[in-house]
Amino acid sequence: MFKEFKEFIARGNVIDLAIAVVIGAAFGKIITSLVDGIIMPPIGRVLGKVDFASLFYVLDHSKGEPVSLAEAKAKAIPVIAYGAFINDVINFVIIGFVIFLIVKAVNRMKAPKTPDETKECPHCLTKIPLKATRCAGCCVEL
Repeated sequence: MFKEFKEFIARGNVIDLAIAVVIGAAFGKIITSLVDGIIMPPIGRVLGKVDFASLFYVLDHSKGEPVSLAEAKAKAIPVIAYGAFINDVINFVIIGFVIFLIVKAVNRMKAPKTPDETKECPHCLTKIPLKATRCAGCCVEL
């Protein structure tokens, strides 16, 4: 069983996946920092000096009215922290867009460039094979 496990781990795709997970986690932290520190503060300022991460809705008013999300968590007051959800959605959209751009660039690099195997007839501009000696459209000899 150890030998099978060793062969499984030694496969290139398993190692590539492990590397991708580590890089993805680091990239996620960068995006979270970008959203929390750079993108959301100007949006919050435009919307009336709102810090999205601290937005919440109190579900149980019988335990008091918390002033902040941290206070609600400390007093175990049930809340819906929709501001954190907004930040997470923005993180997801940014990460998804960046991954889209990366995949698009990789696919463009991988796409085989097939040489054009046709030419245009100088008389009728019909596409004809490179090896053709007569145009199929206008029957002129090439």
